[in-house]
Amino acid sequence: MSDWGQSGDRVQRGSDLGREPDLAEIRAAAERLRGKVLVTPVLSDEQLNEELGAEIFFKCENLQRGGAFKLRGATNAVLTLSEAEAARGVITHSSGNHGNALALAARLRGIPACVVMPENSSPMKIANVRRQGAEVVLSRPGRVAREAKIEELMGTRAMNLVHPYDDYRVICGQGTAVLELVEQVEKLDIVMAPVGGGGLISGTAIAVRGLGSRLGTSMRVIAAEPEQADDAYRGFRSGERVEVDVTDTIADGLRTSVGKRNFPIIRRDVDDVVRVSEDAIKRAARLLTERLHVLVEPSAAVCAAALLEGRLRAPGKRIGIILTGGNVDLAASPWLTGAPP
Repeated sequence: MSDWGQSGDRVQRGSDLGREPDLAEIRAAAERLRGKVLVTPVLSDEQLNEELGAEIFFKCENLQRGGAFKLRGATNAVLTLSEAEAARGVITHSSGNHGNALALAARLRGIPACVVMPENSSPMKIANVRRQGAEVVLSRPGRVAREAKIEELMGTRAMNLVHPYDDYRVICGQGTAVLELVEQVEKLDIVMAPVGGGGLISGTAIAVRGLGSRLGTSMRVIAAEPEQADDAYRGFRSGERVEVDVTDTIADGLRTSVGKRNFPIIRRDVDDVVRVSEDAIKRAARLLTERLHVLVEPSAAVCAAALLEGRLRAPGKRIGIILTGGNVDLAASPWLTGAPP
C-alpha cells in the first residue's frame, strides 16, 4: 500500500505547507478564517471550580459551525487551494466531525467533497456529512480499512486529500482556537485539549509555545485521551510513535493514531499526556452538559474527565480547556438519558 497521505499523483495533497508551521502561520490562518468560523464563547462554572479547586475556562468549540473545532482546520485547508486544485474537489476519511467540517467548507467554496467513513460511525454523523452535500463512502472500521478504501478511490479520482490531522494546513487552522482563548482569558497556567490524531493539540502547542516566547509567560500544554485508545500516552513516554488500528472507546473522535507530522510536535511542545477511564468520560460528558447547559460529546469531555478523576492535579491554577465538539447521537447516549454513571 502506498503512503496515500504523503505521496502519489492520484490524490493530491494540494497546498500543504511541506514544513512544520510556526505561530506566524497560525496567525495567518486566523486572518484567513476571519468571518468564516465563529469566535466561540468561553464558559465557566463557579461550583465546578470550587469542587476541583481550580479556575476552569471552557472554550466552547462545541458551539462552532458544524458543531466542532474541525471546521477551523478544514476551512483553512480548503481556502489555501488554488483555483485549479479546488476544481478537483477534496477527499478525506473521518469518523464524523472532520468529514462534516470538510463537507461544509467545500460546500461554501462550491467544490465537491468525498468522505470515507467507517461503517460503525454514528448514524447522526453520517447524516450530517451527507446533509452538507458530500458523498459518503463507507469502509470497515479501523485505520487500515480506511486507508484501503482511500487507496481504492485514488485509482479513479484526482481529488485533493485533506487529512483529518496529519496536514500542516489543518494543524494551523486548529491552532486558531487557542489564539482566541488566550485573548478571551488572561493569565492561563495550563491549556488542555484532547488528542486523537493530534491536529488540535499540535496546533495548540505550537501557538502556546510561540505566544510564551513572545510574552515571557510559561503556559503548560496537557493532552488527554481515553485509556482504551492510549497511543499518544505510550508514544509520548517511549519516544516512539505508536499506531493502533481498531480501538474500543466511547470517545469516537479519538480512536485514531497520532499522525506522523503531529508526533514530533507533541513530543517537543506538549508537557504531558494523561489517560482517563471510560466511566470518567461518561461522567464528565454528563456533568458538563448539566453545568454549562451545552451539549458535549464524549471526545470533548476527556480533559474534564482528567480533572474529575484526579489524573491531572492543578490546585489553584487557571486552566483553559477546549471543548472540541457537541455532535451527540442522543439515541445512543445512555449517560445523558439514563441514571448518572
